[in-house]
Amino acid sequence: MKVAVTGAAGFLGTNLLHQLVERGHEVIAIDRLRPSGDTDPRVRWVNGDVLNPDSMRSALDGAEVVYHLVAVITLAHRNDLAWRVNTEGVRVVAEAAHAVGVRRMVHASSIHAFDQYTCGGRIDENGPRSTDPSLPVYDRSKYQGELELRKVVERGLDAVICNPTGVYGPIDNSASRINASLWDAARGRVPVMIGGGFDLVDVRDVAAGLILAGERGRTGENYLLPGAMVTMLELTRLAAEVNGKRGPRFAIPLPVVSAAMPVLEPIAKLFGSDKVSRAAMGALLSAPEVDGAKARTELGYAPRPTERTVRDLIAFYKGESPEPEALSIA
Repeated sequence: MKVAVTGAAGFLGTNLLHQLVERGHEVIAIDRLRPSGDTDPRVRWVNGDVLNPDSMRSALDGAEVVYHLVAVITLAHRNDLAWRVNTEGVRVVAEAAHAVGVRRMVHASSIHAFDQYTCGGRIDENGPRSTDPSLPVYDRSKYQGELELRKVVERGLDAVICNPTGVYGPIDNSASRINASLWDAARGRVPVMIGGGFDLVDVRDVAAGLILAGERGRTGENYLLPGAMVTMLELTRLAAEVNGKRGPRFAIPLPVVSAAMPVLEPIAKLFGSDKVSRAAMGALLSAPEVDGAKARTELGYAPRPTERTVRDLIAFYKGESPEPEALSIA
């Protein structure tokens, strides 16, 4: 089957391409960037702009299924490009898919499309959405992108929406925040960690979840794709242990971090960093439980243990690249 992937050169895209090729699909890889070196002959790379309708119709022509991964991830409160790409870009791709007769679209949204601050400590597919103007632009734009997609679904497009939690693991050529922190910890460079935790999911499990959603998901439905709740102290200590190093000695309690945020955030901005901000700390401060029962029941989704992901990630950074693997389908 011929399938298309937008954002194919990114972190999630790289892992999704591997799994699609392993399943025997012919893949149209759409991105404004292209990996250097040899690529699989079953993957045809196309330069595409998700804000350009003509570009998208040309890129998607002939595809049966399209996986839309393109997004601008930012911790800023306002970012015009992020808003356009994460909202208008979804609409443009959806309309192009509908116009050229794509059989199904799978949209990779985010857990951030759900309001983690007002969910009462637990999120499922019926939870409150990110509509509050005080939320970071990424949260608000991911939900608005879903609304733009639903408008096209109402006109006849068959589409499914997936909402992964915090994504980490191999293969990562983009130096994502979580992975970079774990690699630092694995080298003994993280003496102290911030308290709190979050639900983290292996990127390979997200890729497999997207494929399962394309095969089994119900039109117009959201599917949360969680992994496991883990504290950052536990996670960084595990990364250090795997590599034979000493991990963080302790974690700074979240109430202390929260109380100091009005002082720390402006200082961080002066040094050009967004790592200390409400957006960066929000997930850790709220730490909602994410219910993946719907994806498990309807799709056969079954993420792997945290320890396995961390071990594979450290092996990847050490040059022992683990082969990406698809989930077993129940």
